Amino acid sequence: MLDYIVVGLGLAGMAFCEILEENNKKFIAFNDQSQSSSRIAGGLSNPLILKRFTLAWRADELIPESNEFYGNLEQKLQKTFLQDLGVYRRFYSVEEQNSWFEASDKKQLKRFLDPHLVRNDNNQLAAPYDFGSVLHAKKLDTESLLNEYTKYLKNKDLLRAQQFDYEEITFKETCVSYKGTQAKNIVFAEGFGLKKNPFFNYLPMQGSKGEYVTIKAPLLKEQHAIKSSMFIIPLGNDRYKVGATYNNNDFTITPTIPAKEQILRKLEEVLLCPYEVIAHDAGVRPTVKDRRPLIGKHPTHQLLSVLNGFGSHGVMIAPWAARQLYNHMEYASPISTDASIDRFKNIIVD
Repeated sequence: MLDYIVVGLGLAGMAFCEILEENNKKFIAFNDQSQSSSRIAGGLSNPLILKRFTLAWRADELIPESNEFYGNLEQKLQKTFLQDLGVYRRFYSVEEQNSWFEASDKKQLKRFLDPHLVRNDNNQLAAPYDFGSVLHAKKLDTESLLNEYTKYLKNKDLLRAQQFDYEEITFKETCVSYKGTQAKNIVFAEGFGLKKNPFFNYLPMQGSKGEYVTIKAPLLKEQHAIKSSMFIIPLGNDRYKVGATYNNNDFTITPTIPAKEQILRKLEEVLLCPYEVIAHDAGVRPTVKDRRPLIGKHPTHQLLSVLNGFGSHGVMIAPWAARQLYNHMEYASPISTDASIDRFKNIIVD
């Protein structure tokens, strides 16, 4: 008898598995790698919405918890995944500079916005109105972390690298059975794959396809992430990840030429040096119409739960959301009302 079956091993599933192991729970994870948004993500833990100079949802609460969580994972796996990364917001006008100064004086934002203008000293970047500096931002190497965690589970025989078949679930009085394996609970952390889940596809997940290109630009020599109309994120060895796009109509994970052209067109508004495109990736973010997570038990099948809907803020949200669900399932602790799937209880569930 297992305590849990976890379906999906992006940031959400990984965080939940780690909490299960912390608490000595018996589990296995299923992952068919059909969803790629966690792996290709820019990996920024950024406390601000830089388009409007506002605080990201629960950022002041989520960032300390996520930093501690990933720090513990680094010690466990004996590798470094999280690093400090300064983020510079490129200004388009004097008016934007003034808006930044006003925002930096607000109580909630003071600790995250440097009130001083950062002069552009990189002659390979076009930034005539200079930058504003975001404080306490970090970058998580999501691909390396998920690869290492997958290896870790595989070595402990806790991973099933196969597609999960919903029709193979059999409900019993106090547990569920899946292909002969019994478990007290199943947690679905499938990202946009939730749309195909017959138990939770009633939830209003919209999805947003995002595409990135990776470039090599030896002359750029920039150590900060630059936020203009898109992000330019340093990866080391003269490589930079640039993006991402937002497409609410195409839900494939196939990179597209129009998105690539859009990214490069916006990049060339900022970048003044030569570059080479060395990669182009795509994934579908699990976005929800109200831009809040989906956490909770199925209204009818109480042994089934969902952990999803982190959008583009999975690095910050995943550890907190996983803890919310675990505490709810184990101790009946209430899930935050703005993240609980109970907010959609008026939707008819088959």
